[in-house]
Amino acid sequence: MSQFSVIPWNARSWLEVSSQSDFSLQNLPFGIFTSNGRTEPRVGLALGDWVVDTVALFDAGLLAQVPGLNRTHLLAAELNALLSAGSLTWRGLRAQVAELFTAGNSTLLKNSDLHSRLLVKQSEAKMRLPTRVSNYVDFYSSREHASNVGAMFRDPQNPLLPNWLHIPIGYNGRSSSIIPSGVPFKRPMGQLKADTDPAPIFAPTKQLDFELEMAFITGKETALGETISAQKTDDYIFGLALLNDWSARDVQRWEYVPLGPFLAKTFATSLSPWIVTLDALQPFRVNGPEQTVPVLPYLQTAGPQTYDIHLEVLLQSERMSEPLRISRTNFKYMYWSMAQQLAHLASNGTNVDVGDVYGSGTISGPTPDSYGSMLELCWKGTKPIALPDGSQRKFIEDGDTVIMKGWAEKDGVRIGFGEVRTQVLPAG
Repeated sequence: MSQFSVIPWNARSWLEVSSQSDFSLQNLPFGIFTSNGRTEPRVGLALGDWVVDTVALFDAGLLAQVPGLNRTHLLAAELNALLSAGSLTWRGLRAQVAELFTAGNSTLLKNSDLHSRLLVKQSEAKMRLPTRVSNYVDFYSSREHASNVGAMFRDPQNPLLPNWLHIPIGYNGRSSSIIPSGVPFKRPMGQLKADTDPAPIFAPTKQLDFELEMAFITGKETALGETISAQKTDDYIFGLALLNDWSARDVQRWEYVPLGPFLAKTFATSLSPWIVTLDALQPFRVNGPEQTVPVLPYLQTAGPQTYDIHLEVLLQSERMSEPLRISRTNFKYMYWSMAQQLAHLASNGTNVDVGDVYGSGTISGPTPDSYGSMLELCWKGTKPIALPDGSQRKFIEDGDTVIMKGWAEKDGVRIGFGEVRTQVLPAG
């Protein structure tokens, strides 16, 4: 099997899949699901409007050719066991599912009874976090975002700190508060201090914000003391998902000096349920922005290192019947690549675990409508967004739902991520 198992671009499924579906035959992302008839969590692959039940495939004897695969890899509450079995196993599983569902394969096409056992409607599936997350790291890798924040809060003439162009900035977050799409959270409490107040108060945040990010998930571990070459990071990155790194800006502003983000970032981080493999994304690999300052040798890479992934953010209040798109941007704008982020993280010998989540940092583009946070879109509250229900937003209010979507598309083939959707509940 080749290093990247790309499903043929002209392949089509005998299962009806809309050309606008995020989950084409060339995608087949991995997730963990349950349903009314399948109450034990299990590995599923998304195809069109369906979830393919891999346990049912295994029990039907249709996965016998997948090297190293056993039932416990599939009947599991997270993908960690399957990923730990190695890339030959999970790549073999994806390739075998693709073959079974490709037009012309009669193994499944002529057995309608088998279809009911293998396929679950996505609308009837309950998705869970895809991996058991031991470690969560959030980076700060968009030059536009860092420049916007620096211009707002420090020096408009010199918005980037001296280290930013030399090093992928990041911090270790809190994995226990990563939540799956569809799970709401309560507005967090925290210490707030206005510039004119003599002392802080403890109250619900008044400046709740989203951050549009992509996450990469590791599928291979390292031992403590081991490093990862920037040229070899593809061997360690299983795939990508959508991530909303919720932030309480007023809490953050008061607490972040001198050690950086703390409670302003740990109350909730929303992750989409489907992990799109790097294999599926290879046709969309592109060059990122030119790095204007030479990087040290351990961060040097060769060839295209990012992906042409369209991203959008939608906002819906409780009084709106449909969400409003408030931002549209692209993952390709990120200054620091995933390869550089992972190589830098491991450069001091810290160990990487299977299933770890690494946030890209807020993804902001070059234009005001492509910014990836309310802080930027509303420019620190000075340019509120008008909603169709007659209200305005400077930050996210109680009852609001934030929806993020992402997809790559070329020559009539769409590789999508679905969505990450989260509603904010009142504090208390």
